[in-house]
Amino acid sequence: MSRERISSGTEWESKVGYSRAVRAGSQVHVSGTTATDGDGNVVGTGDASEQTRRALENIDRALERADASLEDVVRTRLFVTDIDDWDAVGDAHAEAFGDIRPTTSMVEVNRLIDPELLVEIEAVAISSE
Repeated sequence: MSRERISSGTEWESKVGYSRAVRAGSQVHVSGTTATDGDGNVVGTGDASEQTRRALENIDRALERADASLEDVVRTRLFVTDIDDWDAVGDAHAEAFGDIRPTTSMVEVNRLIDPELLVEIEAVAISSE
């Protein structure tokens, strides 16, 4: 089986020893992804909905680099620092996935790597590309 590593080029990938995404055969696994811009700055400080949208945009870019798309996603995992934000996070997730409707989990965590981050999302896609 072939294995392709996708990198976003952030300093964290080499420091921690991970890839933004890994394509193994038809499966694409996307690492925990947050609401950061190209320079690593947090986008949407204080806004869980905006952070969810940005994290999903970042996931979409990683999937595209692995010849997949959001339409191929079969599983997401959402980590939130305040479960009371579930509705805003869920609405943003639904905007991205609409009729795709992957399986998902939303779990409250104590904190993420940066205190400004409210949401982190993992995704798994299956693509025939």
